Amino acid sequence: MRCPFCQYTDNRVLESRSAEAGQSVRRRRECLRCERRFTTYERIEYVPITVIKRDGDRESFDRFKLLRGIVRACEKTGISSVQLENLVDEIEAELQQRAVREVNSSEIGELVLQNLRTLSEVAYIRFASVYRKFQGIRDFVDTLNHLRSNTSQLQAEVKQLEADDASMLASS
Repeated sequence: MRCPFCQYTDNRVLESRSAEAGQSVRRRRECLRCERRFTTYERIEYVPITVIKRDGDRESFDRFKLLRGIVRACEKTGISSVQLENLVDEIEAELQQRAVREVNSSEIGELVLQNLRTLSEVAYIRFASVYRKFQGIRDFVDTLNHLRSNTSQLQAEVKQLEADDASMLASS
């Protein structure tokens, strides 16, 4: 492993621990030349996923590119970096479990939106505005109305489940 600061190849491992819900090993290292410390991650090498972009270009799935986009949407929302890492882990795991090794970028965008909806409505709107290429205020209003109707529907479903639970408890 090369030191990212001086490019020296000899270093020592100071600490190793499980990371990303057991999907990788995080290692804290120290360069034996410059004595600076850096972190590396060891992951299982999966069969690469090819992302088909909107213009038809193909590129390898890049979890860090995805994380960067999500981090931008979540700035100043109070969502922790751990939650964002977990979100990216979940999306990547779902893509790896698929039999098909090619995925449209639109599918990835929709997965992100599904996950952001539960974390933060603000982050959801920010991500949607870039992902769906909003052209004006009308696009924002339409998305907000869609989000509101889905939230109302979800609240009605929760109330129905609570009522069902209450009636089941009363009958037992």
